[in-house]
Amino acid sequence: MSAIIALGCIAALIAVAAVATGIGRWPGASRLVYGAVLAVAVTAFANSLLHLIGAADAPALVLPIGLPGLGAHVRVDALAAFFLCVVNFGAAIASLYAIGYGQHEPFPLRILPFFPAFVAAMNLVVVADDAFTLLLAWEFMSLASWAMVVAHHEEPANMRAGYIYLVMASFGTLTLLLAFGLLAGGDGAYSFAAIRAARHSPLIAGLALVLALIGTGSKAGLVPLHVWLPLAHPAAPSHVSALLSGVMTKVAIYGFVRIAFDLMPQPSTWSSMVVLALGGITAALGVLYALMQQDLKRLLANSTVENVGIVFIGLGLAMAFRANQMSAAAALALTAALLHVLNHSLFKSLLFFGAGAVLTATHERNMDRLGGLIHRMPVSAFAFLIGCAAISALPPLNGFVSEWLTFQAILVSTQVAQWGLKFLIPTVGALLALAAALAAACFVKAFGITFLGRARSPAAEAAREVDGFSRTAMLVLAALCLLAGVLPGVLIDLLAPAVQGLVGDRMPVQTSLRWLSIVPVAESRSSYNGLVILAFFLCAGGLTATFIHRFATRATRRSAIWDCGYPSTASTTQYSGSSFAMPIRRVFGTTVFQVREMVDMPRPGELRPARFHVKVFDPFWRMVYGPVARLAWALAQRLNGLQFLTIRQYLSLTVTTLILLLVAVVLWR
Repeated sequence: MSAIIALGCIAALIAVAAVATGIGRWPGASRLVYGAVLAVAVTAFANSLLHLIGAADAPALVLPIGLPGLGAHVRVDALAAFFLCVVNFGAAIASLYAIGYGQHEPFPLRILPFFPAFVAAMNLVVVADDAFTLLLAWEFMSLASWAMVVAHHEEPANMRAGYIYLVMASFGTLTLLLAFGLLAGGDGAYSFAAIRAARHSPLIAGLALVLALIGTGSKAGLVPLHVWLPLAHPAAPSHVSALLSGVMTKVAIYGFVRIAFDLMPQPSTWSSMVVLALGGITAALGVLYALMQQDLKRLLANSTVENVGIVFIGLGLAMAFRANQMSAAAALALTAALLHVLNHSLFKSLLFFGAGAVLTATHERNMDRLGGLIHRMPVSAFAFLIGCAAISALPPLNGFVSEWLTFQAILVSTQVAQWGLKFLIPTVGALLALAAALAAACFVKAFGITFLGRARSPAAEAAREVDGFSRTAMLVLAALCLLAGVLPGVLIDLLAPAVQGLVGDRMPVQTSLRWLSIVPVAESRSSYNGLVILAFFLCAGGLTATFIHRFATRATRRSAIWDCGYPSTASTTQYSGSSFAMPIRRVFGTTVFQVREMVDMPRPGELRPARFHVKVFDPFWRMVYGPVARLAWALAQRLNGLQFLTIRQYLSLTVTTLILLLVAVVLWR
């Protein structure tokens, strides 16, 4: 029944997309389309949540479409139900936000048809139960999102972002196609049930896992496949950016979890080490990239790379524990990863909504041209502050819980047998700690430079609060970030059926523990109670405020405010985003980044101002993508002559290619 309702919601979303194509130019079209998507997404979310609570596993539906003799298989199990909850809640809250935000879109017809199609494609990826349907939906998802990335194609940077995104998406789909081809074998058994039942040699299984990691990691933003993400996510409208960063990357993670934990046999130690290492590097580099940014949306996009790395750390730990037959530890690590998937979808959507509110009010994304917005946009500032605290993993908010569980999984890794893991896991733990500390610094910068201080431009001076729909969406997400941090045991128990189905074990029932604590291992070792921490903060803050107001002196004293050594009241004397990040840039600039600092000082007597310019280069562009692009261009130039061959030469080339393919097939068998 859940699969039928899920298919009905997908069909409804496609119908909304078709209708949006015809009515996109009407004045009220955006509210009508986003309202319809909101209604369908809420229905799909309720359906998947009820399925997850009931933990019922239904057989796959086989539709008479798709590949001949195979059909399209659709199935909703506990894992799919959880990710459907993430997808559809993200789509619902983005639609609510867009009812107001979409009124400011100058070209609504470039967005409206593709938004519901994008949501439908993500749903179809999750419910697909055969390789062909999943890959078809995967490409549909990529194309629909690409159309919204290049919606404002009059800006050259957006067209470049869309081109790179399309190339990386095609590359990822190709690797996934090869991975499923290896898993399906010579018989072409592309249904997931047949893939599970097949027996694969260690070489084939390992190669398929590497290809799946590349295919899903390129969509999720795993380093070094992340280069498209900081370009494409900021280029889209803010409600689409929230879906790209908060939801689509989770669909990519779903693809990896489905292949690595469900379709593949028992993981090997080396594969878990690869996933762990990539996760740790991604977490550290992602937040370092974010710290270097002055564009608010690009900062948030790079932060998504960091959080994807945190999720893959949890998945790598679960694979390592599973390879060592440590089912309880594997359940803890996988729960931490899936919980961070949910938490990141909440606070990253909130932060992109906040960035969209700032963009609507000021038409600026450069933080050095903002400032002082807390006085003009108090609701947006409060919601953005909650998102910054959550993504910085501060208790009692939700980001702390999943990262704390990941650290708990690292601490129980002393029982693994392999020396490689004994050295790698503490190293990854250190990278995770570094990423957590740098994330706090990054979002102190993001909030402080954007909302505090004095306005740095006339646009910031004239800013006004955004519409009620946008504020409601942000406040709902802010409340959920707090609620998920105070009562995480409910979410952990909801995840238990999915975790049980993947690793054969689950964390203990958390909601039965005293005072709503969560205990990942044992009460004698570790526990966490968000409700107690919240009560402590409220009591401490209330007592401090009461003491100050009751016993502080009533005398009024006037003195000059601290001016940081600059008596001028000009906004240019404030700390900028560049100056905030300068110490970290100096530490990591020569080792991680290729930083170029250019100083143009006027000569004595010249009246022109001095200029300081910093350019940060992604080393992967220069070491990997740049040489590959140049090689591809050189090969294209050399192969360009193929389009001028004669008919006889074309026929000879075709016959030769066919003979070589037949020889390859014979040798393969």
